[in-house]
Amino acid sequence: MSESVSSPATGRIFRRLSGNPYLLLVLTMAMWGGHSVVSRLAVGEISPASLTCLRWLVVSSLMFSLTWRGLRAHWPVLRPRLGYLALMGTLGYTAYNTLLYWSAHTTTAINISIINAAMPALIFAGALLMFGQRVLPLQWVGMIVSMAGVVITAAKGDLSTLVNLSVNRGDILILIATILYAGYSVLLRSRPAVPSLVFFAAMAPAAAISSILLLGVEIAAGEFFWPSWKGWLVLVFVAIFPSLLSQIFFIRAVELIGAGRAGLFTNLMPLFGAGFAMLILGEVLAPFHVVALVLVIGGILLAELRRR
Repeated sequence: MSESVSSPATGRIFRRLSGNPYLLLVLTMAMWGGHSVVSRLAVGEISPASLTCLRWLVVSSLMFSLTWRGLRAHWPVLRPRLGYLALMGTLGYTAYNTLLYWSAHTTTAINISIINAAMPALIFAGALLMFGQRVLPLQWVGMIVSMAGVVITAAKGDLSTLVNLSVNRGDILILIATILYAGYSVLLRSRPAVPSLVFFAAMAPAAAISSILLLGVEIAAGEFFWPSWKGWLVLVFVAIFPSLLSQIFFIRAVELIGAGRAGLFTNLMPLFGAGFAMLILGEVLAPFHVVALVLVIGGILLAELRRR
């Protein structure tokens, strides 16, 4: 936003938001939790690859119109990293979301929630293996406590349901998606030294191009169909919130506190998802939701404790 149309109060709000990684991450997880609910609503209304492709075409066009001056100014820095940008856009945006939408057709919400709960551990392990990033014992404890809350949420308070889990095609797809996004999160540490908005705008075209290829595969397989009016509404929501705002917020948060600490907040996704499910789908709040919320937030606070 230019200075001619922005007020000092608006500028202060944006500065405080961009400098607060915890608020950025909470907002990101709220949008991602809403995305998990909306992805259920998308089944039968819009095909997985077309949803992924259309969302990134919209975002790419919007970001280019907003940041083309920044892209031009930082092109000398971005040009040598085109391969990296293409990899990141494909891993974090196209692959993860398409696999998520495909998995929703053939697996259960319990399975998806539990497998996604492994993301913080994968991010910690990836940061340790690739960059030698130190993980404090208290961080591991906090991660385990948070994951316990996620498991309780996924099992709806009845841990005996975990015994009956079975592995199917959807489980494999969401596991691959989780591994890919964990890799994306770790590799954010090596991002070019450009503003977050410019960095995101440079990755979005890679997501759009790679998603066009996946759309071609979907058409060839005979699984493509035109979106219904509900499908178009899903596309608008997904393009604005999970695709645009949340990605900018997450990139900035990783920049401020690192991939490992930021990744721990992904355990909030199932809790936000449950809350939105109550509002949108009419589900009832159960005692295990409260227990899980305490565990997840408590685990994050434990991991954030630091010795002087």
